[in-house]
Amino acid sequence: MPNYRRNRIEGGCYFFTVNLLVRKQTPLLVDNINLLGDVTKHVRTQYPFHIDGWVILPDHMHCIWTLPQGDMDYSNRMRLIKGMFSRGLPKEEWLSPVRHRKGERGIWQRRFWEHTIYDDEDYAAHMDYLHYNPVKHGHVDNVKEWPHSTFHKLLTGVYILWIGVLLMCHCLWVSRGDSCGGLP
Repeated sequence: MPNYRRNRIEGGCYFFTVNLLVRKQTPLLVDNINLLGDVTKHVRTQYPFHIDGWVILPDHMHCIWTLPQGDMDYSNRMRLIKGMFSRGLPKEEWLSPVRHRKGERGIWQRRFWEHTIYDDEDYAAHMDYLHYNPVKHGHVDNVKEWPHSTFHKLLTGVYILWIGVLLMCHCLWVSRGDSCGGLP
């Protein structure tokens, strides 16, 4: 098995991008949002992590997680979420000969993109990017219009909507205590 170069910090905070294999306007993730939520809850009972932010788009998702102190195994959590979600769907997708031979589903791209959040400014920038993504992809005109996002849950923070661009006062994220304010 390949040894991918991943930055691993115990109790770290990470930004993820996870894509479907076929990204041609398939609404698979939003059509199965409840399954994805149930799977994530189940994985969190076995392997806890804090969800700082999450946005689900039709064909990909972005999230920010903070792992518990002493834990740096985000790959296993993501593997479990992707696998359990795939097993919860009917087998209707086309499979390449390679995926068929390996017993894989044709739902997700094999890997995911991960970025270690290194300070409060980086945290704020990735949180903004995550929540603004539905606007960027043309799904809505305003961040608050997208229902599959933690934006609504986090709206208690100070957000400034200025010329259609979401800006955030990142000082509030530092004061949350359960987020990346105490970065290593």
